[in-house]
Amino acid sequence: MSHDSQVRAVFREFVTGITVVTTGPVGDAATRHAMTANAFCSISLDPVLVMVSVAHTARFHAAITATDGWAVSILASDQSAVAAHFARSGRNLATQFDGIEQVAAERTGAPLIRGSRAWLECRTHDLVRAGDHTLVLGEVLAAGVNPASGQPLTYHRGGFGLPSPG
Repeated sequence: MSHDSQVRAVFREFVTGITVVTTGPVGDAATRHAMTANAFCSISLDPVLVMVSVAHTARFHAAITATDGWAVSILASDQSAVAAHFARSGRNLATQFDGIEQVAAERTGAPLIRGSRAWLECRTHDLVRAGDHTLVLGEVLAAGVNPASGQPLTYHRGGFGLPSPG
């Protein structure tokens, strides 16, 4: 097994939560952007910072680096279809939110996915180039939890849901 294959195999063993990161309309365009992300984490409590990692080749990269405000919806276990939808490359940007229940975040205007476990609104604090990705550090402007939403959605061994036994 090659080094890259071995590293990928190791990374697949790490269970992560699933988010959808969104931007409101960017620039003069009315297009809202979204991306499913499992490379998301808290960074600091003073100031309150979070981080999402975005590939330079992702269409979402241009959108999130061109705006100051964005949002994160931490998905619930019954939202795997939403996660798969926003993970799919090449979807039509004009219709990508059709059929997705969402509300515009108060401070950033970015879509928040209804039924999510929790949500954050962020302002870009810093952009850090890291290999073939940019680490987007966001200062949390507002946050909320939806205790009625059930268990969180996770990603393990290339699929959504709880970790597989063995």
